[in-house]
Amino acid sequence: MPRVPLPAGRPREWYETHNRRLKAMHLAIALLDTGVYHPTHADDARIRSIAARIGIHPPSDTTCHLVRTLLR
Repeated sequence: MPRVPLPAGRPREWYETHNRRLKAMHLAIALLDTGVYHPTHADDARIRSIAARIGIHPPSDTTCHLVRTLLR
């Protein structure tokens, strides 16, 4: 699918939240691919190591929390 640009004119917080959710979704999918199916097995260190493995910047504590929420 071709990428569609984000809508203009939204508050900055909307873009930050949108990008945080996308990053959390990518991390959750990568964790599922490695066999991590339960949020208790996804601590911050494991999430950050997966981020390094797939080549994205280390996530913040808030993004790690969101990843665990997605795994629920």
